[in-house]
Amino acid sequence: MGMAAEALPYLISLSQWSLHRRLLGRKLPRALRTCAHFVRDKLKLSESPRGVGLAALDFPVVARREFGLGAVEYIGYFYAPYVRSARYLRELRTRAEGEGVRGLVVTCGAEGAIGHPNPKKRRAIVSRHLKWLDMAAYLGCHSICIRADSAGAREDQTARVADGVRGLAEWANLHGLDVLIENHYGLSSDASWLREVVARADHPRIGTLPDWGNFTAAEGDRYDEIAQMMPMARAVSAKCYDFGADGRETTLDFQRLVGIVKRANYRGHIGIEYEGDRMSEADGVKACKALLERLQREPAAVAS
Repeated sequence: MGMAAEALPYLISLSQWSLHRRLLGRKLPRALRTCAHFVRDKLKLSESPRGVGLAALDFPVVARREFGLGAVEYIGYFYAPYVRSARYLRELRTRAEGEGVRGLVVTCGAEGAIGHPNPKKRRAIVSRHLKWLDMAAYLGCHSICIRADSAGAREDQTARVADGVRGLAEWANLHGLDVLIENHYGLSSDASWLREVVARADHPRIGTLPDWGNFTAAEGDRYDEIAQMMPMARAVSAKCYDFGADGRETTLDFQRLVGIVKRANYRGHIGIEYEGDRMSEADGVKACKALLERLQREPAAVAS
């Protein structure tokens, strides 16, 4: 008999980005993947009767029926045209509830730099995030996820991002939601800088969403950085790219990463975020799920 769900060190969820090729109707060049207006145009097609690919409304249905997962992270890009549509969001919630799928996080990374150097523009950018708080609350999520973008010297960016994130957290608190900062290269992938931002913002609604893949060779040791982010983590992204015949991820050391999560006594969800090119999205998600399930039950290795 399997281990009871409540005894597992973490649960497994699905990030919507894992299915971005199906949602957009075709494989995108990397340079276009963060182009919000392109996403909106393709989404209109995918929602039409003659549409291509997967309809964004059906994401929670696919998570349950195709992958057997009962929790999801929504990506705001796919809902930008509909974020203020009560009718659309009602239908999305109905489909999720009908499958017993829980929404966890809404990621909204296209509203501008939360640490904009101009205070007036920074306040306006915070305001543009409020609609995502409304969506996340309506769908029963616990958080929204943002990027800690800014400009200038390190200390200046610390102060600006902390100011913007705290302002957003004050609004999030009214919804009972958290604001999570995802490491997304640059300073945001520097755990010591993230700790400075969170400490400076000084709000209980602020945490992190460590993404296992968002590092470059020049940005330090990803395993050490993630370990430092985990005490603040309220969600985790298991970014993955490819898997070998033995079921192991060939780009990242998943055993080491899962060990970091376990040693942090994290009890939330780890979200599958497949971003590879060789395997189909479905096969990539299934391979990641199988590996996370296997590692779920293994004891955490002692840190070296």
